[in-house]
Amino acid sequence: MIAAVDHVRLAAPEGSEDALRAYYADTLGMTEIPKPPALASRGGCWFRAGPVQLHLGIEQNFRPAKKAHPGLRVTDIETYAARLEAYGAPVQWDSDLPGHRRFFSHDPVGNRLEFLERVDG
Repeated sequence: MIAAVDHVRLAAPEGSEDALRAYYADTLGMTEIPKPPALASRGGCWFRAGPVQLHLGIEQNFRPAKKAHPGLRVTDIETYAARLEAYGAPVQWDSDLPGHRRFFSHDPVGNRLEFLERVDG
């Protein structure tokens, strides 16, 4: 029986770790967590915010997915969107999901991310 999602892995091109750290740690406010030594030599980086983990792994011939994305629940979505915009990250609002406020953004290598917050009513 599945109990929870442990992590989401996204791909990234070789040599993009510094840009990923700037986005995921500085812009999104996540904390970088060390990769196990056996995996560290493969490149990439891992991040955490509370129980949520995103693993960025290096992929040869990387191309970001056009539709696939993790959906990340946030609080105070307006303030969070303003934070991303202040760091120069794109924010595209979408009103198609009933009961939610949400927007999409892209990391520096083109991975699509969804940020959403439930709304009452």
